[in-house]
Amino acid sequence: MNVPKKFVMASSNVGKLREIAYLLDGLGVTVVAQAELGVAAIEETGASFAENSLLKALHASAATDLPAIADDSGLVVDALDGAPGIYSARYSGSDADDDSNIAKLLDELKGVSGESRTAAFHCVATFVAPQDTKPLLAEGIWHGSILNKRRGAGGFGYDPIFQDVESGRSAAELSPAQKNVCSHRGQALRKLVALIEQRYS
Repeated sequence: MNVPKKFVMASSNVGKLREIAYLLDGLGVTVVAQAELGVAAIEETGASFAENSLLKALHASAATDLPAIADDSGLVVDALDGAPGIYSARYSGSDADDDSNIAKLLDELKGVSGESRTAAFHCVATFVAPQDTKPLLAEGIWHGSILNKRRGAGGFGYDPIFQDVESGRSAAELSPAQKNVCSHRGQALRKLVALIEQRYS
């Protein structure tokens, strides 16, 4: 199988990079963050996770002449009509961080009862290669609910307040291996890796 030996990852999120490198380990490739190659993040102007994921992958590949992997993901909360959605990373403003985003979400859900706090993480992962006209896209969805307060010390983003349906634990209480089994990103990337293997087999 002639899989390229080096991919660029269209992200500077350390937690995301760690998860993706772990999931791609079986392909025997080196994954380099785009920032290490002097590539700045592109503005996410898409109207969906799929559009933003493709934008980021095309940008990283064009700037480095390497195959690129990107993902766009976010938290969709039913009681908030799908918010924060594609704006998950910047939900609390242009200077948003994990803590401020969580604080805003918990505030928005004050007074919403437990059974109405259903939510899901969505992820679309994309692979593009130079001179390749057909991107590969894969999607993952992780169902759960929003807790009333933070639990757990692991993960990143909204993990401390997202409760996994199956285990009853927050995403931040799961080990990296446990999280990769059920997470939206784990699902999407496993599907994407299978598509990449098919392409290069």
